[in-house]
Amino acid sequence: MVERVSMKKIHVFTSAACNYIPKVRVLIESIKQWHPEWVVHLALSDQLPPEIDLSKEPFDEIHPADSLGIPDFMGWSFCHNIVELSTAIKPFMLKTLLDRDDCAGVIYLDPDTVLFSRLDEVITALENCNLALTPHQLKPESSVASVMDNEICSLKHGIYNLGFFAVNVTEIGKTFAAWWAERLYYFCRADIPNGLFTDQRWVDLAPAFFEGVCILRSPRLNVAPWNLTTRKLTGKVPDQVLVNGESLGFYHFTGFDSGAHMTMSKKNATGNQTVTDLVNWYSTVTENLSTDPLSQVSWHFGSFANGNKISPLERMIYRERIDLQKKFPNPYLTGQDSFKAWIESNGKSEYPKLFDRTTEALEIVRLHKILTPGFQAGRSQSQLSLGLLTAHLLQALLNADHRRRISKRTWEILSNEGMAGVIKRISK
Repeated sequence: MVERVSMKKIHVFTSAACNYIPKVRVLIESIKQWHPEWVVHLALSDQLPPEIDLSKEPFDEIHPADSLGIPDFMGWSFCHNIVELSTAIKPFMLKTLLDRDDCAGVIYLDPDTVLFSRLDEVITALENCNLALTPHQLKPESSVASVMDNEICSLKHGIYNLGFFAVNVTEIGKTFAAWWAERLYYFCRADIPNGLFTDQRWVDLAPAFFEGVCILRSPRLNVAPWNLTTRKLTGKVPDQVLVNGESLGFYHFTGFDSGAHMTMSKKNATGNQTVTDLVNWYSTVTENLSTDPLSQVSWHFGSFANGNKISPLERMIYRERIDLQKKFPNPYLTGQDSFKAWIESNGKSEYPKLFDRTTEALEIVRLHKILTPGFQAGRSQSQLSLGLLTAHLLQALLNADHRRRISKRTWEILSNEGMAGVIKRISK
């Protein structure tokens, strides 16, 4: 018997670590209010401590990151900070939900968004498109300052705000999810000089690569500080807010904890009382979250097994060294034969400028100029990584220090392991 379409449901998910769950509740409560028919999921970019019980949280299902079928998860996750990991798991969660028999479509919402009315136009888009996106801006800015703040910011970070997307259960929808997952597996990092901003910049390519991409241009969707210059909010908070005369669909409270949201909302909506009231409302409903025990939970992937914090330098070295990825598939472990032990014994000698405060910043910039695919240990070891080899050779030609370091390291490996050892370290 053919399953009736009416039995299928919209699945909506967000992505966050344990310490962000208290704030996520505000989003989930708003979803339950306006779309009680949706199935709500949390992609957990964390691991739960044994003493933490999430059974009473408002999610229908919780999916820890290591349950999403991501290859070589421990090594791969080590290459990301908390923001990068929370965004990198999104397409893998998307693939998981699209493969469910009861799925009629998938919607993603950032954990710092809140619904203020039904999103029926999103459901309509899902019925007629393969993928739905919302741009950061819908209209050109009218001042040079706003162009710099908003339009150029979009050029740096991505045209479409990935605090929202919707994907249909079609072959193209699933192909998009697989393509995006493959790109983020290697290139989900905040690296604007190399054209990367976590998960977001990749989706600029989606309308060119995939048919049936719907650009939702309703001003009531994904309202945020970066578009308040061209969208006028009026009415009473929270239930009667209008955007250009339409009911507010959802608002994105991005950058709230850092204070950036407050600063930019005041700058882009000077004198707008509704915007002020909306920001104050969110501040009020979230003001006591710091006392919630969950907000005090440390990010599991932020520390080694012995509790020592993982530094950005340690993540970067591991991400750039395929030989270390292969030697230490679980870099979180500590002990005699571990990545942490290797760093302590070899880090300063192989990366002297990274471990010198006077040269650290410039060395990080230099290393970032060489774009590499990040975690590659799970790929075939028989293929030569010409891209990485070329990058190192180019740096050696241009930089005497790099040339000496590469020569010294190559001689050490040749002496101990022969040419096979050199090939192993530059193989994918």
